[in-house]
Amino acid sequence: MNILKVALCQINVIDNKEANIKEAETYIKIARDKGAELAILPEMFNCPYENSKFRKYSEIAEDSITLQHIQKLAKELKIYILAGSIPEKEINEDGSESIYNTSFFYDNNGKLIGKHRKMHLFDIDVKGKIRFKESDTLTAGDDFTLVDTKWGKIGLGICYDIRFPELARILTQKGARILIYPGAFNLTTGPSHWETLFKARALDNQVYCIGVSPALNQKGEYNAFGHSIICDPWGDIVAEAKYDEKLITEILDLDLIDNVRKDIPVLANRRTDLYQINEVKKE
Repeated sequence: MNILKVALCQINVIDNKEANIKEAETYIKIARDKGAELAILPEMFNCPYENSKFRKYSEIAEDSITLQHIQKLAKELKIYILAGSIPEKEINEDGSESIYNTSFFYDNNGKLIGKHRKMHLFDIDVKGKIRFKESDTLTAGDDFTLVDTKWGKIGLGICYDIRFPELARILTQKGARILIYPGAFNLTTGPSHWETLFKARALDNQVYCIGVSPALNQKGEYNAFGHSIICDPWGDIVAEAKYDEKLITEILDLDLIDNVRKDIPVLANRRTDLYQINEVKKE
């Protein structure tokens, strides 16, 4: 049986980087004690999800205190860690700064094996409910991110990326068997769309689809929905948190992916003579 035990770390993120890193460490250690092989942290796990905080909390990847800590944990605990995302600072050739919303994936030897910069920036204006524009502070990434692991290929996105089925389909066409989206939906979009989107991407591509959110912090400027979730290739919800801090550990039966694809061969039955989704290569 081909299995993977994952841990979804739905932590409470506050306006204190050191405390957030410590909380992430606590959850990862508990996850490892429970036998998890892969621990997943939320979007912006070291930083409040607020435009006013992104630049203040941002770190250059090579000198990141946050990432050094996560890398050390992965190596010491012999556990794979997807460091949900942090505000990543990059100094451009002209001396200006760009801030990206970036995930970092470490193997169980502490080696960086993948990095994803959020491709679709969260710029929304739901009249009378919520307005948020990541593009006021952040820069979009351009790369499709696929990570090779001993369990197969894992495709990465971040939060708003899940609303774009083209990304998930390209990652699947390139071999992804699991799609992971660290995310921080809010109390407007979360109740309406969160479960539906994760079930849809799982069904569309017959993969496991995982979302990991911060817990709801009602004292924060931005209120994350929580509800970290695992959907299987049949579209069933395997596990889901509520609003509060929660550690979910779950065993994924990876053979189910092939079984579902044999039973309902959606990917094989695509009419590629009539349509196809292609990755646009950057020059």
